[in-house]
Amino acid sequence: MKIRNLLLLAVTALMFVACTTEKTVPYLTNIDSIPSAALTSATAHAGDFTVKPGDMLLINVSATNSDAVKPFNKIKYIPTLGTSSGYNLTDRSTMYYLVDDYGNIDFPILGKLHVVGMTRNAIENYIASLIYPKYLNELPTIECRLQNFRVYCLGEFGGGGVVNAENGRLNLIEAIAQAGDLTLQGRRDNILLIRTDPNGQRTIKRFNIQDANIMAMPEFELQQNDILYVEPTVYKARAAWSMPPVYSTAIGMLGTAMSLITFITVMAKK
Repeated sequence: MKIRNLLLLAVTALMFVACTTEKTVPYLTNIDSIPSAALTSATAHAGDFTVKPGDMLLINVSATNSDAVKPFNKIKYIPTLGTSSGYNLTDRSTMYYLVDDYGNIDFPILGKLHVVGMTRNAIENYIASLIYPKYLNELPTIECRLQNFRVYCLGEFGGGGVVNAENGRLNLIEAIAQAGDLTLQGRRDNILLIRTDPNGQRTIKRFNIQDANIMAMPEFELQQNDILYVEPTVYKARAAWSMPPVYSTAIGMLGTAMSLITFITVMAKK
């Protein structure tokens, strides 16, 4: 009877854990209740990153007259065998611009431009206004891209590590997918986001990925160098606990001593 009761208790406990897991695993459980207007407003600025010191920008200036905009695009000398000078002058309008610690880039003809804290669209409009009409008789097209857009994923991810976004945009769901999804032991209700703003100040935000309302939050669209951390569930944390070596050694010595005392006691009775 006791064995039967123990088996029944074990089965009940397993069913409880299974039910709990089923409720805590799904994402965006209330997605159908989110107004479409809220989602549209949240995605209006998707991909419009804010420039920070240390960023690498790819900026291209183009116009109908390609020769007229050449001075505003970087060039690169590429080593070529068989030339008298050893170098071949090649147009490279998509060279990188490093944002220095003061938030500036060194732009051809225009000199130092303070771009830290600006969005992609703001930089494009700013450079266009400096070129036209002072240097060109037509409004040039400016294309600005971020080359170092990466997010660091730590904790209970299937893959984890560094997630790169070549197109310069990434949201929370995309980052989780590229990091191998969350493990079943990862907490969906407490995903930590650590972000550093252009002034070097860190902010912390927590997400509950089971709640679809996160899609309407501005932090849902990630920024370059964001850090995501998913902590383990309490069950995994407990399972991962291990006794300190000093305690294990002490218990082992105590067990040996008790065995020795028992052996001596038995032998003395004989």
